[in-house]
Amino acid sequence: MQTDELKISYPRGLEHAVHMTKSELEQHIRLMAALKMFELGKVSSGKAAELAGMSRVEFLETCGRYRVSPFNFPPEEIREELRGDLEAVRTLNTR
Repeated sequence: MQTDELKISYPRGLEHAVHMTKSELEQHIRLMAALKMFELGKVSSGKAAELAGMSRVEFLETCGRYRVSPFNFPPEEIREELRGDLEAVRTLNTR
């Protein structure tokens, strides 16, 4: 995987304020960015997992811990999927 680097500035001592090492803080910031971008539908779960430095399965499990739905679909798409599922059930019940 090829990567680019993004530098951010943060207040000196922030890692102490949040009781983390510098490395832990950097990892946590990457995870929070990945979770939020995934939640907003900006990136796929696979890309978010890459940003967070974990597997897709680990990322989806982490979503639950941070109350981010792993089912990131627009409401219209969910309604359409449900309509299709209901139609399939009706078809099965008439056989």
